[in-house]
Amino acid sequence: MFSNKTDGPRRGRSFDSINKYYEEKQFNNELNKSTSNNADENQDNILPSKREHAAIIFSLKNEVGNLVKALKLFQENQVNLLHIESRKSRRSNSELEVLVNCDSERETLKEIIRLLKKQTNIVTMDSPELCSAEDVFPEEPWFPRKISDLDKCANRVLMYGSALDADHPGFKDNVYRKRRKYFADLAMSYKHGDPIPRVEFTEEEVRTWGVVFRELNKLYPSHACREYLRNLPLLSQHCGYREDNIPQLEDVSRFLRERTGFMIRPVAGYLSPRDFLAGLAYRVFHCTQYIRHSSAPLYTPEPDTCHELLGHVPLLAEPSFAQFSQELGLASLGASDDAVQKLATCYFFTVEFGLCKQEGKLRAYGAGLLSSISELQHALSGSAKILPFDPKITCNQECLITTFQEVYFMSESFEEAKVKMREFAKTIRRPFTVRYNPYTQSVCVLKDMPSINSVVEELRHELDIVGDALHRLNKHLGI
Repeated sequence: MFSNKTDGPRRGRSFDSINKYYEEKQFNNELNKSTSNNADENQDNILPSKREHAAIIFSLKNEVGNLVKALKLFQENQVNLLHIESRKSRRSNSELEVLVNCDSERETLKEIIRLLKKQTNIVTMDSPELCSAEDVFPEEPWFPRKISDLDKCANRVLMYGSALDADHPGFKDNVYRKRRKYFADLAMSYKHGDPIPRVEFTEEEVRTWGVVFRELNKLYPSHACREYLRNLPLLSQHCGYREDNIPQLEDVSRFLRERTGFMIRPVAGYLSPRDFLAGLAYRVFHCTQYIRHSSAPLYTPEPDTCHELLGHVPLLAEPSFAQFSQELGLASLGASDDAVQKLATCYFFTVEFGLCKQEGKLRAYGAGLLSSISELQHALSGSAKILPFDPKITCNQECLITTFQEVYFMSESFEEAKVKMREFAKTIRRPFTVRYNPYTQSVCVLKDMPSINSVVEELRHELDIVGDALHRLNKHLGI
C-alpha cells in the first residue's frame, strides 16, 4: 500500500577512503595550511568582515551542466576554491556528490549556502562558526511543520485516483470512471480548514455499500476486537452508519475530533508512505470518498470509503489506538527513506492487518481485515501463520496487496504495541526528535538546548498541575 539510504560522508572528510588515517591527516593538513595562509593574508589586508573556511559537500543530479552551474555560484560571488572532489553518490545512483573546500568572508559564504540550497542538496558542512545547528546536521527530508503544510503533500497521489489500471473492475465502465474523476477533483481542491464537501451518493453506490456493510456486520461480533465493537454503535448513532446510508466524511471527522482529536482529510488515491504517515503525525487520516465498483462489491484493489469507514474509523475513535497511530506518524518525520519504509511496514501489519488476543481468543483490529470478509475469516481460521508483533522482525516482512498475507502479527494490546513501537522509533537515526503541540497543531523540532529547555519548562508546569491535584485529593480524603 505504501511506496536504503546509506549515511552520507562524515564531516570534514575527503572522498578518498582507501586509507582512513592518511585521508584524515591529509585533509586536516590542507585545512591547517589554508587557515595559516588566510591569517597571513589578513595581516596584510585587514577586512571589515571575518574570513571563514568551509568544507561543503553537496549532491546534485548527475547530468551534463549541473556541476558547472553549481560551481559558477562560487565564481560569481568571488569565493576562493581551495579543493574540489567529486564521486558517485552513496545515497542515490542518479546523483553526484561534490566536496568543495572554499574560503571567503562569512556573509558571502552564507549567501553561497543559501544559493546552493536552491539547486542542490547540501549533505554536510564543516564550519561551526558559520552555520546554525540546522546547517551543520545533514539536511533531512522535507516534512510538514504545521497541519496546514499537509496541503503541500496531500495531492501527491501515486496511483489510482481518477486513473484506473486495465485490471480494475471499473476500467471499462465510463460512467464509473467519470464518477471517480468527480471524487478525485473534490479531494484535489480541498484545503486544510475547509468543510469536507457533502456527496449525494447514487443508488448503485448505496447498494454496493449496503452489501459490504451487511456481510461484514455478520462477522464482527465473533471476529472484531472489543474496542471496535464498542465504537461501531456510536458511529451508527452519531454519523449515520446504516446499511442504506453512506456516512458523510464531514460528520465522521467531527465525531472523531470530539473523541480523539483525529480528523478526516479527503484524498484522491494512494499516497507515498512518507506523505501518509506525515498526516497521522497531526492526527489527520487521509480518507478516500469513492465506492468500489458494483460488479465486485466484496473486492477492491484499492482502499475505498467502505475500507476507510468500516475498517479504520471505529478504531480511530479509540484513544489508545489513536495515540499509537500518531506516534507512528511522528516517528516518520524527517526520517530516511529506509526508516520510513520500515515504519510503513509496521503500520501495514498493525493498523491494516493486526491481530490481538482478548479473553484468550484472537480478534482483529487491522482495517484491512475488518473490511475484507474473506481475509477476516482466513486470519482467524486457525490455519493462518501468526507471530508475536516485534517491530524489528515485522519491519522486514513483505506486504502483499492482491493475496492474503503470508503471516499476521499479534499484540496482547494496543498499549503493548505502542510501547514496542516507541522503543523501535528510538533506533531510527535522526539528529533530532519531534514533539507535537496540540494547541498550535504543529511540531517542534528538538535539536538544540533552547528547544529542549522549552519542553522541560512545559513539563514542569504540567507536573505542578498533577502535584496540586494530588494535594487537593489527599486533603479531601483526609490523608
